Amino acid sequence: MKKYSIGQIFLHLFLLMFVIAAIIPFLNMITVSLIPNSYILPTKPQILPESFKAISFVNYKKVWGRESFGRYFLNSVFVSSMATILTMFVSTLSAYGFARLNFKGKKIIFNLYVFSLMMPAVLAIISQFTVLQKLKLINTYTGLILLYVSGGVAGNTFFLKGFFETIPKELEESVIMDGGSRWTIYRHIILPLSKPALGTLAIGVFTGTWMEVFTALVVLTSKSKRTLPIAMKLLQNGRATEWGLIFAGSIIVLIPILIIFIIFNKQFIKRSGAEGAVKG
Repeated sequence: MKKYSIGQIFLHLFLLMFVIAAIIPFLNMITVSLIPNSYILPTKPQILPESFKAISFVNYKKVWGRESFGRYFLNSVFVSSMATILTMFVSTLSAYGFARLNFKGKKIIFNLYVFSLMMPAVLAIISQFTVLQKLKLINTYTGLILLYVSGGVAGNTFFLKGFFETIPKELEESVIMDGGSRWTIYRHIILPLSKPALGTLAIGVFTGTWMEVFTALVVLTSKSKRTLPIAMKLLQNGRATEWGLIFAGSIIVLIPILIIFIIFNKQFIKRSGAEGAVKG
């Protein structure tokens, strides 16, 4: 039987308390979402309903059919999925170029990337809106996705570059000796060995675009093209807030994020197999 020191016991107790403190609000949100006509929040957090007979999914049905919530949900799925795929593709190519290729002005361009991370995104929205207006991309998903992709390239490149540089160059040299190209190295060496970093990045990119509201409000002017965060705002009634609807909508919003996290969860605990590949 494994023995734990006093320090380890206190550490595990602290982590357990932290987990409980994080889970209780979430369980309370689920409970309230199952109570119809819940305009007033319980004075004490409810982990379970007082009566299981009172459980109802009417709030979820009302949310899905209210203010075109279902349509906004599908809009967000499309925008977030496309933005994530394109961002991952562009960012991995950019990071690979900075990590492995030598070209004129490399350091200057990368420093500009880093400098752009210090600028608040809100400062660039006016110039971005002007460019999209000239390109006739206002009120289009194409324009919104382009802003999401371009806005994330610098930070994602900075993140991936450091990871790509840890991959041994011997693997790439062996591919070149066998007649492979840079594209072959990118597809069969860099990407497979970077799954932990790519999984982490995919979750971050999808979550960021899924919950983003400011840029979507600026670019999308048609009501039918709105995304889910905007729909959540519309659930708040001017006279009274029906918390059951708000929490039911919040649960629906969280479902895709949980799915993405489950899909890429294994990448968090995996380590790169680059060292083993070289030794083998």
